[in-house]
This record gives sequence, structure tokens and C-alpha cells, in this order.
Amino acid sequence: MKNICVFCASGIGKNPVYGDAAFELGSKLAGMEIGVVYGGAKVGVMGKLAEGALSKNGKIIGIIPDFLKKKEIAHQGLTELITVSSMHERKALMQENSDGFIALPGGFGTMEELFEILTWGQLGLHRKPIGILNVNGYYDSLIDLTDRMIEEELLRKDFKKMLLVSDSIDELIQRMKSYILPFVPVLDANKIM
Repeated sequence: MKNICVFCASGIGKNPVYGDAAFELGSKLAGMEIGVVYGGAKVGVMGKLAEGALSKNGKIIGIIPDFLKKKEIAHQGLTELITVSSMHERKALMQENSDGFIALPGGFGTMEELFEILTWGQLGLHRKPIGILNVNGYYDSLIDLTDRMIEEELLRKDFKKMLLVSDSIDELIQRMKSYILPFVPVLDANKIM
């Protein structure tokens, strides 16, 4: 794995454990010589992630829409800062530049990014590992919701297996490195094109 995209909050949250986990993740990825791709902000959990990677001289690529860059939240000390015109373009570039994805705690934006990349995987548009770093049990309710989706037969059981969950950075990275797609995609992009 050369690069991992991290989805996380632009806010810092009330519990410092989220920022601490982001800093540690950035630092550990840099120590493993895995580049970080993220939303490009210098604030919140995103900023802590960037600080962690930079503290170990890691490669970190930020991808930020122009309208957010103009609000002066863009991190200027990154390896590379890519400015795009829309959120859609941002997510497409994040996917293209990454070999896997990790969600840290976040709000609607983080959830939207996580669910879109899960959906793309479900449809066979990529075969990359998707992890959740379940800091402080933040994602417990989401995991319960996926079980409810399966119970109600609105989500195939195999699709849940594409979501790797751990509260340990080392365990999550190891599981991502050995990831094999656990199902046949609904649409296989390799066969369509």
C-alpha cells in the first residue's frame, strides 16, 4: 500500500481522544512509509492527522475544493495540495490516489465519504480495503445499523465484510494489507468496460 485516504472531521470535537488518534494514525502511516491522502484542511481532526504525518516527515497529499481553500482552512505545509472545483472531483481524486481508505470519527461529510466509497466498492468500481478506526467506540451505532440492514434483508451479509473495523491502528493496517474482496461485485467495472 503506497497511499491511504483518511476521511475525518474538520472539527476537533469535545473529546481530545479523536485528535490524538488522528495524530497517531498520521504518524504511524508515515513511519510505515505509507502516504496519507485527505481533505487538505489544517483544522480539526484533519489538521491533527496532517500534523502526525508531518511529524515523521511523511508524504501527505491534501485535496481541497476551491471554495474551502478560499476560507483559509487549507494546510500550506503539505507534500502536495491539490485544488479542485467541486466535492465530487475531490472524492474522485481521493479514490484514484489511494490504495485503501480509513474513516476516523467525523460528521456528515465523513459519513458521506465513507458510504460513497463503500457503495463504489459494492458496485465493483474499486477493490480497495475500507477500514474504520473505531476510536472510543464512535462507530458502534453504525456497526449496529449495518446489522439491522442485514436483518431486514436490505444489505447482503457479504457487503458488511468489506468494512474492516478495529480500535487498533496496527491491527487495522494489517487487515487492510491482507484484504481480499469478500464477494462478487454487483457490477464489475473490469467486465463492463
